[in-house]
Amino acid sequence: MENQQISSITAPSEHSRPPAVMQVLPSLGAGGGGVERGTVEIAGALTGAGWRSIVVSSGGPMVREVERAGATHVELPVQSKNPFVIRGNTERLARLAVEHNVDVIHARSRAPAWSALSAARRSGAHFVTTVHGPYGFGLPLKRLYNSVMTRGERVIAISEFIRRYILENYKKVDPDCIRLIHRGVNTDIFDPAQVSAARVIQLSEQWRLPDGVPTVMLPGRLTRWKGHHVLLEALARLGDRPVRCLIVGGEQGRTAYRRELEALVHKLGLDSSVHLVGECRDMAAAYKIADVVVSASTEPEAFGRVVAEAQAMGKPVIAPNHGAAPEIIVPDVTGWLVPPENPAALAEALEFALDLDTVERETLARKAIRRVHENFTRARMCEATLDVYRELVGAERG
Repeated sequence: MENQQISSITAPSEHSRPPAVMQVLPSLGAGGGGVERGTVEIAGALTGAGWRSIVVSSGGPMVREVERAGATHVELPVQSKNPFVIRGNTERLARLAVEHNVDVIHARSRAPAWSALSAARRSGAHFVTTVHGPYGFGLPLKRLYNSVMTRGERVIAISEFIRRYILENYKKVDPDCIRLIHRGVNTDIFDPAQVSAARVIQLSEQWRLPDGVPTVMLPGRLTRWKGHHVLLEALARLGDRPVRCLIVGGEQGRTAYRRELEALVHKLGLDSSVHLVGECRDMAAAYKIADVVVSASTEPEAFGRVVAEAQAMGKPVIAPNHGAAPEIIVPDVTGWLVPPENPAALAEALEFALDLDTVERETLARKAIRRVHENFTRARMCEATLDVYRELVGAERG
């Protein structure tokens, strides 16, 4: 498929025009996960830098955000894993690349990446990928299917954890082609100084939070690997200590799992202290309410947006000592790392965090905010990604 040629397609040669990048991802669905949010942010950064930005997906609510960023959205069935559809998408993407004089095609997911790789070869565009997480190898040929994400001229890893995963599992990848670019926090939004008292009061009243009771928060959609049960078992170990726990995140159709959590809450005698509050549209205010933010994921997080956002808000964070969390948290300085799936260790860390006095909390907050601003901002992520594009386009035009 990759070796076929289209006689009407030729590589763009005009060097006076602004360079163009075409990002390809399965969809722009609601919820704003890392793939979707990163695409929108880079689309805006491209147009802000005077580049042309095209985004290809199967559509979704976040298309409006792409268009507000000044980018062009093209709807194609790139979410499909059907081999015939993938082959058809190759033709469509190649023609789009020529029509828009695309310099770089940036693939963010496996199925569309196969089409994008072939389209890049046929149109003369450069090919870039971002590995957003580790992929499983359970099924036959799965490693081959996954390998497309390592075939870019540049391969972006969103954490050192992911960079190591690539090198350990795909021996043919040239380490010099990998670019480590951590995901970034929007520090215009996640800034404690920008969250008004009115927003905090409104959310506190909505969630019926009692005065004077410390709040522990676990943000994240209701899915088993987020480790809600680990936190609940840790809370049960705190005994009669007054605490309010907020589990923030939508169930996204997982009603059986929600009922399972509610049953565990009742079994552990935590009915009066644990509340599943559902989705929250103002996470900056939610973080500001919390006294401690917990990530309890049982599987390694490729980055861990919750950990970075909570630290940007100056909050003590406890996270499992796997995945990318050790890259974000400085132990005993900006938060605590605990063994994964260990309720006893998590309970001990919760006790320590809840016992911080005012001076200790303020010191931790300053250090946590500074660390995020120095390492994990959206601006840094966008500029580093544009530098990857410049490497390729600049070399070609220079």
